[in-house]
Amino acid sequence: MIEREFGALDIDRILRNADQQMARAGEFQQVLQDLTGHAQDEDGFVTAECGSTGLKELLLHPKAMRLNSADLAERIKAVIAEANADLQRRISEEMANVFGEENNPMRFAQNPEGGLELVRQAEAAYNRTYEDLMGELDRIRQRMEG
Repeated sequence: MIEREFGALDIDRILRNADQQMARAGEFQQVLQDLTGHAQDEDGFVTAECGSTGLKELLLHPKAMRLNSADLAERIKAVIAEANADLQRRISEEMANVFGEENNPMRFAQNPEGGLELVRQAEAAYNRTYEDLMGELDRIRQRMEG
């Protein structure tokens, strides 16, 4: 029983998949450097661009200076938040493109419970394998003693 389960493991396939994931991670690293998120307020007074290193560009239309400082500050904060949200959306899309939808690490950021379910499934599989292994070792020990 144990041999069959261990025999079902294709170590070469696992290593190939790991190599592919590492190559994809390197590819994604390059893509990430160029990704930007953009946003603009409804009046076009405030425009922001955010990248992986933070705020890259903040443009204020001359008419924005007519706003009081509190309103302008609120617009700036809101537009930067929108630009960051746009960046996160683009990152998630690119991760799906690079890693595939099924292997997209960002899917767990949007659905942490799904990630926990995968951990629970992996734990259950580990526990079953451990129990099977221990049972097989007990049977071997009994045969050697008897």
